[in-house]
Amino acid sequence: MKLARTSNETDMKLYTSVCEECSKMITSAYSTSFSLGILALAPEMRASIRNIYGFVRFADEIVDTFHNYDKKALLTMFREDTYKAIEQGISFNPVLHAFQKTVRQYQIEPKLIDAFLDSMAMDLGYRNYEDASFQKYIYGSAEVVGLMCLKVFCEGNEKQYQNLVEPARALGAAFQKINFLRDLKSDFKERGRIYFPNVNFFDHFDKQIKVKIEEDIEADFKAALKGIRMLPRSSKFGVYIAYVYFYQLLKKINRLEPKNVMEERVRVSNPEKLMLFMSSWVKFRLNRI
Repeated sequence: MKLARTSNETDMKLYTSVCEECSKMITSAYSTSFSLGILALAPEMRASIRNIYGFVRFADEIVDTFHNYDKKALLTMFREDTYKAIEQGISFNPVLHAFQKTVRQYQIEPKLIDAFLDSMAMDLGYRNYEDASFQKYIYGSAEVVGLMCLKVFCEGNEKQYQNLVEPARALGAAFQKINFLRDLKSDFKERGRIYFPNVNFFDHFDKQIKVKIEEDIEADFKAALKGIRMLPRSSKFGVYIAYVYFYQLLKKINRLEPKNVMEERVRVSNPEKLMLFMSSWVKFRLNRI
């Protein structure tokens, strides 16, 4: 049976739409918090943020999940395919096709993508991070992801983007450091990774060290909130609700003893998320963020 054909332009729109649906499915499957935050963005930018998330999620899966495969070879192939997709404006990989569309549309710089993929490569070899490697990893694995999203939020306004670079980096850093704390058990005990520098998790993760890490994250959140208040209204609430969810995680971690942080993964329940969403919406509507 011969399939009916449509115009090339219509065919490409359909293909791209299907690819973006894949990124949407990935976002929903891997992160309910991120999915809810995206729904709070203006409709026209939701697909692009999901496209970015799908890309970073799959790269992260290579280094964290594919244990029975050659991770280095897979990541190298993923990197090469990413650059080819961006250069050619098309990919047979649905995640990369959706991502290249967003990269090209919002002129996301290659240096941001390079930094991210470099950090993913660090996870293949690094096991004990020092100050310099820790900062490099935080920048590449989290801060640049925030900057990619910021490109979408600013919609081509380069002056606005530059004014918000530092707060966006601070928010990405806060999110990643909280992930490190809540994933201590899997990262340290299962993968043998120690992200926080100068911390002996074998026998000397005490309350003083924990408080110092928490104060550093608190400072990142404080810097980030200033930038959130400066965001366009189309993206402000979506970013703010993600901020609120992660800040709630920090407050939960604050209440735990160091040994408990090592043994359990802190979560925000769905009822809590709903309550936080509603209270944050009221603040947003009253301009009290």
